[in-house]
Amino acid sequence: MFPNNVPIPLPGGLHGPLPRFIEVGQKLSTETVEDLDATIAQEFAKFSHIDLKGKTIAIGIGSRGIKPQADVVHALLRELKAVGAEPFLFPAMGSHGGGSAEGQEGVLAEYGYTEAAYGVPVKASMDVVQVGALEDDTPIYCDKIAYGADFIIPVNRVKPHTSFRGTYESGLCKMLAIGVSKHAGAAALHFHGFAHFHHLIPEAAQVSLDNTNVLFGVGMVENSLEDLRTVEFVSPENYLERDAALQELAKISIPQLLIKDIDVLIVDQIGKNISGAGMDPNVTGRCGAGMPGFDKGLSIGRVVIRDLTDKTQGNASGMGTADVTTQRMLKKIDWTKTYTNMVTAGVINGGKLPIVADTDRDAFGIAVRGCPGVSTEKARIVRVRNTLELTTIWVSETLLSVIENDPQFVIKSKPFELDFDVDNALQGEIKL
Repeated sequence: MFPNNVPIPLPGGLHGPLPRFIEVGQKLSTETVEDLDATIAQEFAKFSHIDLKGKTIAIGIGSRGIKPQADVVHALLRELKAVGAEPFLFPAMGSHGGGSAEGQEGVLAEYGYTEAAYGVPVKASMDVVQVGALEDDTPIYCDKIAYGADFIIPVNRVKPHTSFRGTYESGLCKMLAIGVSKHAGAAALHFHGFAHFHHLIPEAAQVSLDNTNVLFGVGMVENSLEDLRTVEFVSPENYLERDAALQELAKISIPQLLIKDIDVLIVDQIGKNISGAGMDPNVTGRCGAGMPGFDKGLSIGRVVIRDLTDKTQGNASGMGTADVTTQRMLKKIDWTKTYTNMVTAGVINGGKLPIVADTDRDAFGIAVRGCPGVSTEKARIVRVRNTLELTTIWVSETLLSVIENDPQFVIKSKPFELDFDVDNALQGEIKL
């Protein structure tokens, strides 16, 4: 059993004077769908020529914390029920949730996707049906329960992936290729490594489209506040084309750090509900799979992660891209969930344990020491709640010259000292 506490017998000297901080707003994309119900009704009407009365509809829900998804799914269910369809929800999350039906149903329940809340059954199984194969004989699978339904509707956020770059990254194609295909399908594709995902994802998605009854895909793009920027019901005929177009929109809409030169980035929480990589490499520039194309001019010396989210249920995937963490986070790690996720994905580095500090204050000191030639009082430090919520951040006063005359930023406070309690735990939350 791995210990949930690692004693750190480091000598003193970790607590040099830190700079003061400033609360700063980042001006990121905020465009949003004004009337969701009307938009969903309009999108659903594109398929009014299909008779759905009495038809079973399997709606695939993933393991991500997608803020607008609940409202989208409720609206979708209303439209389906209005035409007499018989919808149900199923977990479409590859190997997540510990790779078990119970675990995946538990992930959905954690996000509120239950029969009581949505008025439709939730059907979870890890059984699959092989629906085809790629040219190299890589098998393509589909959830057996979903395959047995009259139609399938994959629902997913479209956004840049956390481990590779391509025309199709994290979106509708990936939901079919990996999410709907459960653990068996996820393992089959991940066997090839992320270096091949730029072609494997669309190829696998096309095999699935050709051999299953996908009614349409629900593609959502969020703005920087995690609100819905756009939602589109995508037909099988236009699936790849529209997934690629939504991907381009997502790339200019996602949260990001507008400060590009940072000595220490402090991340309050990581988790699977924040990003598939725990913390989004599109924000940090650090890709656990080692693939290029993520830094985009961003330079971060060291990364500190302070804690896990509750909704990640102990899954600390992605922690290996950080340099320092805390005893607080270590005590919450579920190693089975973390290792199952990392091994299945083939991203071994993402499961490595960073240096463990006894306290937040020690963690910050260790991180600064890891930046050659940088003293604590002069360190350029940025603190974020997580890599999804970036409209408000804390910035060390040493970065004031970078932000004070830049219209992308709004200074929201006077300089203040960081507040630590008697146990050297950082006090105060970032208020968005």
